[in-house]
Amino acid sequence: MFGIGKSAEERRREKERKKRGTRKYGQAELKQSRKGILSCISGAGGLLILAGCIFYAFMARGNAHGIIGGMAIVSLILSINGIRLAIRGFGERDRNYLTCKIGLPVSSVSLVFFLAIFIGGLS
Repeated sequence: MFGIGKSAEERRREKERKKRGTRKYGQAELKQSRKGILSCISGAGGLLILAGCIFYAFMARGNAHGIIGGMAIVSLILSINGIRLAIRGFGERDRNYLTCKIGLPVSSVSLVFFLAIFIGGLS
């Protein structure tokens, strides 16, 4: 039990042990950024939806109308949300930012693919 019935030395030692964490050499293991995880999921989801739209359009031989457009807009929203979450994830303190570093380029690639297809369709 922390505090009651212990000497000052025992409390100090227990406090140091808790502060050290479970890792060797006293550094606590960092958790992944929550917004970074959501960014990875959002970016990958947007990329998968966009790839599914392209696949369905090829299978329907160009006769895919509103459903493909709607799903492509959902892909656009997911990729923009992924970029926003990745940038905000870098602001979280004492976290591992690997998922933010992965989610940002995945979401950016999804956004670039969407814009390339959209601009290619206009011309």
